[in-house]
Amino acid sequence: MVAGRPAESPQDAGEAVAGGVPAPRGRAETQQPRREIQGGKMPSGTGHLKVGTQIQPARATPPDDRHCRNRRAMSRLSSTSPPTDMHRKGIILAGGSGTRLYPATLGVTKQLLPVYDKPMIYYPLSVLMLTGIREVLIISTPTDLPRYEALLGTGERLGMRFAYAEQPRPAGLADAFRIGADFVGASPSALILGDNLFHGAGLAQIFQRAAARTNGATIFGYAVADPTHYGVVELDAAGKAVSLEEKPKTPRSRYAVPGIYFYDGDVIRIARELAPSSRGELEITDLNRVYLDAGTLHVETLGRGIAWLDTGTAESLLKAGVFIEAIEERTGAKIACLEEIALHRGFIDADAFARLATEAPASVYGNYLRHLAAHGI
Repeated sequence: MVAGRPAESPQDAGEAVAGGVPAPRGRAETQQPRREIQGGKMPSGTGHLKVGTQIQPARATPPDDRHCRNRRAMSRLSSTSPPTDMHRKGIILAGGSGTRLYPATLGVTKQLLPVYDKPMIYYPLSVLMLTGIREVLIISTPTDLPRYEALLGTGERLGMRFAYAEQPRPAGLADAFRIGADFVGASPSALILGDNLFHGAGLAQIFQRAAARTNGATIFGYAVADPTHYGVVELDAAGKAVSLEEKPKTPRSRYAVPGIYFYDGDVIRIARELAPSSRGELEITDLNRVYLDAGTLHVETLGRGIAWLDTGTAESLLKAGVFIEAIEERTGAKIACLEEIALHRGFIDADAFARLATEAPASVYGNYLRHLAAHGI
């Protein structure tokens, strides 16, 4: 298991974190022919990238001595040099088999299951949008990736750019940075898990503050009743990270690490130099530990007014849907309405939003868009 996940494997739309409705079939955006990258599929474990515009193939990591690579990554980490490109990019890791939701996931990947009125992946995507990120790479299995492309398209309708990459087999969360190496380049980045939902007042500002840091990494701490199922961060009296553990039997703190992480431009190199764990995977805790040992790991704690929702089991998926429904029904505002967030963030203008509202089918979601377009937001 990995940090940010349980044992396997939000507010008005201006601050909500999660959600959305796919574009109706037949839009030109989703019908564009796929352009395979130069070189086709990469060696096992590296995946390959696809996007509506050109993108270079991801590079396989050269062989190396696994026993010393993590230490070498730490020693070479600079705590002073800012990234070359300050334009932060996002990655959504949406792979896995969703076995705890069997048999619901026999025909569809977990991150496409609905959480109340939207596909699950809309929720983490909205987090990145609220943070101000406009370029996003979606990583999934070769089988499921075409379904995400059909759902999300190129991103142009939202004023964004979506790219897609395959992860042929589970290889750990940090593997996302090997697969997405050429997409991220020297830019700072943010990684979020496709089944993590967040909601709460001020949450967008917390993530924006993390995104504004130019050096090091930022993770989050969330107090839970049973930390043994998660990656755990221990903090000192000043709130600075002291240690990181992966699903400890005797946790040193109650702070679990949710599945969202912000990194500077060094992360690609560090991920390439990580040694696989005993499970043969690149662990996100090991990646974060490199920053911890270098003194450049920042931790933001998420308080009691923030909800971090688990969607890994049938019961938790149901509870998450009920949570979203209760807030939307009470406030009259949609959580993670992608079109609304795109307008608020300035990704699209009012005319583009009105067109999206007109194109939306007759549904509660479509009627919500048309109401906003007619009466203002």
